[in-house]
Parts: sequence; C-alpha cells; structure tokens
Amino acid sequence: MKPIRNMVLVDDSQRDLFITKHVVKKFDKNIRVVDFSSPITALEYLKISLHKNNLNYLTRPNVLIVDYDMPQCNGFEFLDKLRALEFLNIKDLKIYMLTSALNLIGINRAKANFCFLDYISKPLSLEDLHSISMDYQIALKTAN
Repeated sequence: MKPIRNMVLVDDSQRDLFITKHVVKKFDKNIRVVDFSSPITALEYLKISLHKNNLNYLTRPNVLIVDYDMPQCNGFEFLDKLRALEFLNIKDLKIYMLTSALNLIGINRAKANFCFLDYISKPLSLEDLHSISMDYQIALKTAN
C-alpha cells in the first residue's frame, strides 16, 4: 500500500497553512508538504510536478488540499484551471477542499465533482488525515 508521500496545500491564510502543516507533520513526519498562499503560484508548481513527462515521484504530489474561499480564485475555479491543463497527470492525485464555512451547496458541488474526494471543515484534524489516508488507500485498491 502506497502511503501519502507528497501533499500540496493551497490556502491564502498563512495562519491556516501553518496549522495544517503542523497537523500533517504530527500525523506523519515523512509526508513532504509543499504549501502555497497563492493559487496561481500553486498552479505553476503543479504544471511542473504533475506534468506527464515528470518521472520524479519525489516531487509529484499525491494529495492536494485546496481552500474553498481565496481572493484570487476559489477552490472550484482552481480545479477548473488545473483540469484545463490536459498535459497533467492527475489520475493519482486525490483532491480535498478545505473551508471554514459550512456551505451545503459547496459540499454537494465538491462531492459531485469526480476530482474531489471530500470536503473538510477547518481546521484540519488528525481524524481528517486518517480519513484522507484511508480514502487514498481505497482509491489505489480500486484503481488497480
């Protein structure tokens, strides 16, 4: 079973990024976390790390956690921009949306979007990471 090895966090709040990274490291100190406060910069990073020709699995993220509400673009706009880059290999990327507001319309939209596995309320908890890890392992089993 492949563990979560590389995680990308996208959140415009430095405070929330700090908390989320701390929780991830507490869950598993071996997870490589790359964080971005700018969704545009995160997209540039993902263009390289998820490019089909990138064979370096040390840099290829397998979990992406995106904040729902950001000033440059919201989580759904971010996903739309990511999906528009057809040269990316996102089949093994598990995407979660993180939010501080409980928005039932957003939750239903996220769950209906095949790229998202779940919608998580801030702050991210150890229980959330355990669920992410289990989701990731189940997704790997069904893909093989």
